[in-house]
Amino acid sequence: MPRSVNHVASRARRKRVLKLAKGFFGRKKNVWTVAKNAVEKGLVYQYRDRKARKRDFRALWIQRINAGARLHGLSYSELMGKLKTAGIDLNRKVLADLAMNHPEAFAEVVNKVK
Repeated sequence: MPRSVNHVASRARRKRVLKLAKGFFGRKKNVWTVAKNAVEKGLVYQYRDRKARKRDFRALWIQRINAGARLHGLSYSELMGKLKTAGIDLNRKVLADLAMNHPEAFAEVVNKVK
């Protein structure tokens, strides 16, 4: 009895990987072994950077809040501590947006906790 190989599944697997490699440079986009390695590495980066993006944005928000707080004579940690004791539940994303785009509203928040 002849050996049976599932060419449909293996071709579909290769097509799926080569589709993910679309836009890569050189042999990475059309040579199976090179494309497979490049796509695997790209997926690792994608997973890692979804986590890193959250860290990067939090750091950016903290920098913006700190800059806004120092204009009013407070440090970031003092402001966050006073917000907590005052019971004002604004997250860092909202506070950073207020500090950047609505400085008068941010000033009101700071005056409320002083």
